[in-house]
Amino acid sequence: MASIADDGAGDESVEGRLSEALASPVTAAELCRVVGSRVRELRQAMNMTMSTFAAEADISLGMLSKIEHGQSAPSLSTLVRLAATARVPVTALFRGLDEEHDLVIVRAGEGHEIHHQGGGPGRLYQDLGTLRGPNRVIEPMITTITEPGGVFPLYQHPGVEFLHVLEGSLDYGYGGTAYRLNAGDTMQIHGEVAHGPVELVELPIRFISIKVYPATEPRTAAGG
Repeated sequence: MASIADDGAGDESVEGRLSEALASPVTAAELCRVVGSRVRELRQAMNMTMSTFAAEADISLGMLSKIEHGQSAPSLSTLVRLAATARVPVTALFRGLDEEHDLVIVRAGEGHEIHHQGGGPGRLYQDLGTLRGPNRVIEPMITTITEPGGVFPLYQHPGVEFLHVLEGSLDYGYGGTAYRLNAGDTMQIHGEVAHGPVELVELPIRFISIKVYPATEPRTAAGG
């Protein structure tokens, strides 16, 4: 029977989060199956090979294969690395144990920093967690821009996107037209149409973008 081993220092805080996430007792075998299935689902959604995912998570290819097939229970420190590689909170790896109460909480200042296409000095992209349902994926991100200059690429992705400007002002391109967005403004767009910042008007700029697209569609590391 599989069991969870604790081989990493500082895992106590993670263990506390997991105890909150698991609302009912489960067997070790069921836990391995659910975690393995979630890791495989997230890896495939990111279009990453097993070897690439394993290297980024700093585990062996053989270990990743065993985890994905429910044959090995990862330690808490390994779960942390798997979640970081998949760009999700640790508790997201346990989705399926309690479908009716699935939720994601990202505390203030704990958003995962994304290495984003178009990134550079004075630009910070933070993932605010991903919530997956049977028919959709909701992926929020907060973008902070503090320095002028540079070129922003235009993005395209499946589904739709909602933007809300928290601070500053910018011209946001959509389908060949630029729209001025000020603090408090919102914008809803179709992701398939090329979009993205085209001019920084008033710094600093902070805005939230929320992508919603079918759960079967592949995620991309970059998004507008």
